[in-house]
Amino acid sequence: MIFDRTLLLSNAQAVTATAPSTDNLDLGVTGTVYGASAALVRDIGKGQEIPLSVQVVEAFNNLTSLTVTLQTDDNTGFTSPRDVQSSTLLLADLQPGAPSTMVRVPPGTKERYVRLLYTVTGTAPTAGRITAGVVAGVQTAGVAF
Repeated sequence: MIFDRTLLLSNAQAVTATAPSTDNLDLGVTGTVYGASAALVRDIGKGQEIPLSVQVVEAFNNLTSLTVTLQTDDNTGFTSPRDVQSSTLLLADLQPGAPSTMVRVPPGTKERYVRLLYTVTGTAPTAGRITAGVVAGVQTAGVAF
């Protein structure tokens, strides 16, 4: 997996309670085509797939499951986040080296800012870290997604 620091959402982030990723991506302001009256509508998942990797880098304990949700919003405070995609993993699957929980940024990702939200179900973990972000490609190693 090749991560670019500017496209990371979590860098070995400890997840011990429900929380957003430590970083978010600013996709910038959309431009207005010459002669148009309004700015273009963004849809970063349209056309070419954008690989996204969510990797466990330290095993989790205690919790029942962890839900990872890709969110977008028009402001950095995420006051009105829109859930775009989510994936739930059970404790047994939250081990280093497990396949990535998300494979691509889906169509419909339209707002300026992007982050992940980690939702803990069950007892709060005291161990468990995640590295996540947009990557050059996702290695599947024969795993069917």
